[in-house]
Amino acid sequence: MISNVLKIFGLSAFAFFLAFFSTPILTHYLYKYKIWKKKPRLVSEKSAGIVSLQHEKETSTPRMGGILIWFSMLIVIILFWLLSIIHPTELTLKLNFLSRGQTWLPLFTLIISSLIGLADDFFVVYGKGSYGGGGISLTKRILMVAIIGLVGSFWFYYKLDVSSINIPFWGDINLGYSFILLFVVTMLALFSGGVIDGIDGLSGGVFAAIFSAYGGIAFFQNQIDLATFCAVLVGGILAFLWFNIPPARFYMGETGILGLVTTLTVVAFLTKAVVVLPVIAFLLFTTSGSVIIQLFSKKYFHKKIFRVAPMHHHFEAIGWPSYKVTMRYWIISVIFAIIGMVIALVG
Repeated sequence: MISNVLKIFGLSAFAFFLAFFSTPILTHYLYKYKIWKKKPRLVSEKSAGIVSLQHEKETSTPRMGGILIWFSMLIVIILFWLLSIIHPTELTLKLNFLSRGQTWLPLFTLIISSLIGLADDFFVVYGKGSYGGGGISLTKRILMVAIIGLVGSFWFYYKLDVSSINIPFWGDINLGYSFILLFVVTMLALFSGGVIDGIDGLSGGVFAAIFSAYGGIAFFQNQIDLATFCAVLVGGILAFLWFNIPPARFYMGETGILGLVTTLTVVAFLTKAVVVLPVIAFLLFTTSGSVIIQLFSKKYFHKKIFRVAPMHHHFEAIGWPSYKVTMRYWIISVIFAIIGMVIALVG
């Protein structure tokens, strides 16, 4: 037990410091090559004296800060895997957390999705692509996420022989082929929650709480490699958050968001705790839900529910300072992450 705790928290701290001390190198190149939007995004919203929200910082603050998160994960997992091969001792073998059943798929998902997000960030920066202002079109991104979801679901179904989910206080339910559909739909639903990356420090704190909860669930399920994977991810996220709190040194960008939301889907299914995902990732679902509700209401009722969507911008619009929105979101995220983890473990 003690060795597992040391493995999880030790490698998490290692990832934090690796990402932390790598940041000056990353920011040097991000600022040198001006990796930010060249034109500000204008969101017109007329209500309560608010004419528009101009995201002017987008034209002076670099994107792609999410590189810190997935790159630190890649370095840590490869480093300790190589150490276990080159110098196989009790310690190095214990610290290796690359395993077929627990971390192959989340690592593959994280890297592939992050690289797709990285390409999208480049398109946005240089105004390329078919999306407004540059970037891969929403339709193509949804298609890519769906394909990643299909690959992941097939791996679960055919390679890991997993086709069931756990219902708290009920037990396991075998879904058969419906498991594949649920997996893809879940990944797409989480992808829509990526719009939470809209205020300095917001997304980092929320994702840190979410992956901490799933790391805890994996630990109590004795999936130590998966728990370590989540902990290392949290370490990278916290290093990113250090530089993303107001005023942000850089933004996470699609390379961070896309990698995290798709990987979260895999982790939720690996722990069979997907049913509590709407609780643990409460703010991701409410954020995407606020956009859907706003669009639906405007189209069919010709009125807005929120002054601005997503919902965190609504709170800004009614007078909350951005730092207050961020900190309260952190608190809510931690509370719901704890509640979801308790339900998953007790149930």
